[in-house]
Amino acid sequence: MDNLLSIITFMPLVAAAILAFFLKGDDEAAQRNAKWLALIATSATFLVSIFLITGFDPMDTGFQFVEEREWILGLTYKMGVDGISVLFVMLTTFLMPLVIAACWDVTYRVKEYMIAFLVLETLMIGVFTALDLVLFYVFFEAGLIPMFLIIGIWGGKERIYASFKFFLYTFLGSVLMLVAMIAMYVDAGTTDIPTLLNHQFGSDTFSLAGIQIVGGMQTLLWVAFFASFAVKMPMWPVHTWLPDAHVQAPTAGSVVLAAILLKMGGYGFLRFSLPMFPVASDLLAPFVLWISAIAIVYTSLVALAQKDMKKLIAYSSVAHMGFVTMGIFAANQQGLDGAIFQMLSHGFISGALFLCVGVIYDRMHTREIDAYGGLVNRMPAYALIFMLFTMANVGLPGTSGFVGEFLTLMGVFQVNTWVAAVAATGVILSAAYALWLYRRVVMGDLIKESLKSITDMTLRERAIFAPLVFMTLLLGVYPSLVTDVIGPSVEALVAQYDTALLAADTRLAGN
Repeated sequence: MDNLLSIITFMPLVAAAILAFFLKGDDEAAQRNAKWLALIATSATFLVSIFLITGFDPMDTGFQFVEEREWILGLTYKMGVDGISVLFVMLTTFLMPLVIAACWDVTYRVKEYMIAFLVLETLMIGVFTALDLVLFYVFFEAGLIPMFLIIGIWGGKERIYASFKFFLYTFLGSVLMLVAMIAMYVDAGTTDIPTLLNHQFGSDTFSLAGIQIVGGMQTLLWVAFFASFAVKMPMWPVHTWLPDAHVQAPTAGSVVLAAILLKMGGYGFLRFSLPMFPVASDLLAPFVLWISAIAIVYTSLVALAQKDMKKLIAYSSVAHMGFVTMGIFAANQQGLDGAIFQMLSHGFISGALFLCVGVIYDRMHTREIDAYGGLVNRMPAYALIFMLFTMANVGLPGTSGFVGEFLTLMGVFQVNTWVAAVAATGVILSAAYALWLYRRVVMGDLIKESLKSITDMTLRERAIFAPLVFMTLLLGVYPSLVTDVIGPSVEALVAQYDTALLAADTRLAGN
């Protein structure tokens, strides 16, 4: 199908425009129509994206479904997907109908709320499909705006503080990336990402203001991109915006933030840092591996001390992203397979955990852990769902959470056994905070009067969880659904990375 990627990318934006210009009024009927239009648009986008994955050839390691045409000011509109990016597009289109369905109880400025999520879906898909530096940057940065509004308008009591903190952290990190992109254009003479993947940026050591820059231009470019992607992930110690953003965001906003937006940082490392700056990546890999291992342990310990359920799950996300960055910069087949699998798995699991918090928050209007206890007595279906995703978050074999962590640790172990050993303690700590949370919220006697009239999940809520349960278990027992798609592209990336390092070593030896 011609222009398939453009159709998938901009279908939600068209629906947002229809909502903005043709749906009038704010009565109950208009609110219901806005929700249904958003649900139909996101569902249609997912159905169209099925043509993408069924027509995708995993053995072709190049970019597929490529679209290219003149854009503005001599720039090129170019889109395409490979084995690394296609599943992130599928994750986005799969989750967005569930996100919209989770918004069904919203009554305040419903039309604007739906428009924000529809625009955000277009921008997120655009990040994973853009094959031009400028186009990538536009999608990457513009995604901040709808999420800023979602937190700032529909968030909690401290929403203004949290939304500005989110915006400033992520925007300031990306300013350096913009400078690096300009430098790349000056050096290579193009903004075409496939061309840049094969361009050799300077890696010879030089002196800048009296400071020796080992790895040359590659190191400077790597640091600039790292500043943006590390904040987006987020990596320790630039992670502090995430717990505030999660706590103040509405449930649907937290799901999108954890399940998709955080993955943009990891995708950036895979698309830019490793293939374009291999010498710098190899040089700085020990630094990334160690701060990732520290992040896993540190944020897991912080999670143990939390009293707010959302904040605990937010710190859990930072810990799990630590496994992702470790796997990426292990730069071998198992590490990269594990990192990508972990990102996809985390999308289902973390999204479901935030939805679990939303279910009881909608009933009790509090996220304090101490306000609950004994929910299994009144909400057996909820207790079962919450238990499944708690176990998946811990990495129980048979769930998708196990596969990603196991592959990642295998990859890291081949590179640095001490880093792998430290990171493995995070698996134990994750069991501690996750199971302790579950015990305090769900298990025990129902002694609090306020909870004695609480009702179990509705049919709509169960329908939202069903696809997430299915995918978490399916990928846990049949991980090759993912690894068969990403494997050849990852293998090509590793081969390109190793070849570039060998060439750099040969050149250095010749000098």
